[in-house]
Amino acid sequence: MSNFDSMPSPPDQNQGNKGAVVVITLVIILVIFVVSCYCGVKMKQRIVAELKAAVAQPASSSVQVWVADAPTMERFFLELARDQPIRFTAQQMFTFTDNYSTVLGCGGFGKVYKGQFPNGVKIAVKVLNRGASSSVEEQFMAEVGTIGRTHHINLVKLYGFCYDQFMSALVYEFMENGSLDRHLFSETRELEWEKLHEIAIGTAKGIAYLHEECQQRIIHNDIKPGNVLLDSNFNPKVADFGLAKLCNRDDTHVSITGCRGTPGYLAPEFMLKNFPITYKCDVYSFGILLFEIVGRRRNAMDRGDSESLNWFPKKVWEEYEKGELMALVESCEIEEKDRINAERTGKVALWCVQDSPDAWPPMSAVVKMLEGGVEVMPPPKPFNYLFSVGTTVLKRPSGSESESEYSTSDTANSYWYKETTTPTMSKYEIQVATS
Repeated sequence: MSNFDSMPSPPDQNQGNKGAVVVITLVIILVIFVVSCYCGVKMKQRIVAELKAAVAQPASSSVQVWVADAPTMERFFLELARDQPIRFTAQQMFTFTDNYSTVLGCGGFGKVYKGQFPNGVKIAVKVLNRGASSSVEEQFMAEVGTIGRTHHINLVKLYGFCYDQFMSALVYEFMENGSLDRHLFSETRELEWEKLHEIAIGTAKGIAYLHEECQQRIIHNDIKPGNVLLDSNFNPKVADFGLAKLCNRDDTHVSITGCRGTPGYLAPEFMLKNFPITYKCDVYSFGILLFEIVGRRRNAMDRGDSESLNWFPKKVWEEYEKGELMALVESCEIEEKDRINAERTGKVALWCVQDSPDAWPPMSAVVKMLEGGVEVMPPPKPFNYLFSVGTTVLKRPSGSESESEYSTSDTANSYWYKETTTPTMSKYEIQVATS
């Protein structure tokens, strides 16, 4: 046998090439997998960052124009976008509310759930009941169309909404202390009357903004303690704009179909058919709320109860007419340091519930009177509409000469109040000019 036959054969070159191909393929697959994971993580971080940026509070720092760069301008445009309500998806709503696990309240409109944005900001999600009627859509459009375009410290903030074929929902800022009625009518009386007075002023400022400072006047149509929410510091914010209506600032009367609002808080004009509704209907409702703050009792009753001697607003007028309003204030267990403001609040409430819409003060005047910088003029007798038939009782009170008497100018005298020298002005010997 030859020696060549006993020598080992050389390795197959094809098998080596196949092994190299397998190794290279595995390396490529591994690289692709690592790159895909990296890109996925980065994309997830980007989506979360964009969502956080969409719901985060605008930055308060200011940038000088002459040093502004492109990134600064981009941040500026993002802040402008955040001022508008955001449209969320149903999946986002599901995530925000943790599968709608915590119910804050419910009513005929639907339910309100507690939620939280990814950045930790707490929210309240109002999910509206869908039905055959168009009332839900009308309520949805009213809330988004009114509160969605407003920005005021005493109005609840609308972060955004969700609307699709399955649900209609509104996303509001979360108010830690709930609604005013929970504290106002509580037997424990944890809120001091001084804080209630501050709440009344803040609520009046919110309504004044709706009536007098928005590009289009907004009529709330349902002012009551249940629609005044309180934050962690018990600062008030007007909420629930489901019955709100927009109107031009030049319009003195508005067209409203049906009766809007809560019985007991409704203005007298709603009780008469074919009687024009004024934007001041909120003023009357706020007057009833003021009576409830003074007496810490529910006064929103039907007409039969209104004629009762136990109806607190009527009792306030009777005691004021006798010059004993302060005695009534004392009987409401209000501390001595708060009685002057309480008496003033009662007089302002009497102005707000006059029979004639023309006699109701605009909310800016209500704010001035509640704050105490002016002298509240003696109000006429209210509630004549409860015992009269016809519309004559809703006309301007006798003795007024012109519509100009109902203006809110800052002159020395007005129909509702008279400018006075405040204690601060007296300290520095500054006198208010009178004509």
